Amino acid sequence: MRKRNVDKHIWFDRQEAQDLQKKAKKACLTEAALIRLLLRGYEPREKPDERFYDAMRELSAIGNNINQLAIKANALGFVDSQMLKNEALRWHKFQAAIEREFLRPEKSGLKWQ
Repeated sequence: MRKRNVDKHIWFDRQEAQDLQKKAKKACLTEAALIRLLLRGYEPREKPDERFYDAMRELSAIGNNINQLAIKANALGFVDSQMLKNEALRWHKFQAAIEREFLRPEKSGLKWQ
């Protein structure tokens, strides 16, 4: 059985339909997904440009390198491996925080919800 089994039809004028289409495209969502998010009280964010994803890939690569260095340092006894592991964890938390800030929808402050 389908999760969404209630069919709703809405009428828009041409400008409203274009606005919905543009906003859904900016958020990389379908029009239906955008409406569902808005109904649940979330305001989707626009999809960041490619520079954001390039930076996230770079952050991920650096974090992985730090983790590999921590493993090697621990095995060879060269560096305070616990400190290195803590920094790697801090790096991954920073990366997750950036993703939350720029990608996840925000709870709306509208009173009618």
